[in-house]
Amino acid sequence: MTAAPEAEARATCAPGARGVGCGKVILLGEHSVVHGRPALAAALPRGAQAEARALEHGPSTARFVFADARVDVTSDPEASHPLGRALCALLATYESAPPVHVHVQLDLPAGAGLGASAAMGVAISDALDALTATVRSPSERATQTLAWERVFHGNPSGVDNTMAAVGGVALFTRGAALERVRLRQPLLLVVGHSGEASETKEMVALVAQQLEREPARIGELFDAIAVLVRNARLALEAGDLRALGQLMDMNHTLLSALMLSTPRLEQLCAAAREAGALGAKVTGAGGGGCMVALAPDAVVAERVLTALRALGAESFVAEVGP
Repeated sequence: MTAAPEAEARATCAPGARGVGCGKVILLGEHSVVHGRPALAAALPRGAQAEARALEHGPSTARFVFADARVDVTSDPEASHPLGRALCALLATYESAPPVHVHVQLDLPAGAGLGASAAMGVAISDALDALTATVRSPSERATQTLAWERVFHGNPSGVDNTMAAVGGVALFTRGAALERVRLRQPLLLVVGHSGEASETKEMVALVAQQLEREPARIGELFDAIAVLVRNARLALEAGDLRALGQLMDMNHTLLSALMLSTPRLEQLCAAAREAGALGAKVTGAGGGGCMVALAPDAVVAERVLTALRALGAESFVAEVGP
């Protein structure tokens, strides 16, 4: 539902309060993290920015901007657009939130496994806290924005909103304290978008169905991924990027066994490896969305970027600092 322009024009806005949220890539451990195993995740230097303005009259309204497209929705638990329902869920976490107009700029592709929805939720929470003089730690913000994430993903692991709020590189296990990972050197990651839509809720349900049908086999596969994740943490802390790349490749093979890769993602991963990437894999929910490649240096990162773009994939390089 869109607010009437004349009503919006009559509303008096206070100065805007701003907030930010990071995108993320899962280096290893997607899907198994939903079922209690650890995941190794890295926050991206790009994500979402939000501005919140208090309105003198009128309903709470959210405006979200994805590149050149504009979605204008009113917060409502029964809204047809999930952004309206998500904003309503987030506002419900405040004891007293004024009618607000929220404008969000997203610098990530939506529905691509890069934590776009979590980045938006965290950015809006950050802006609303500034507007309402609410003091909240990053970990508290991560917990709060689970209400937002459930609208989009049903049963989220919590890794997306946690990394969006906290940043850095960390080992995430559902229900446990976040474990920071110390890097010996920055990571150069090349992210490529397959151009295929991916619905996280559907992919999570697909894997859950496989687990229900074959609990022993899928459980063993999850345990194998957990071993890769723990070894990847050791590789990161030792500065062994070659080992990290090999572990990423192995994780990709296991994700493919869960039917989470596609011919297009396989094509992009193969092109990245041929261009010199140390490893490449699906990142996020899979079934489309994005892949991530690890480059040993800036020269190779540029070569991988060129290779992915030559295949028509929207791509970018992200440096994750120590």
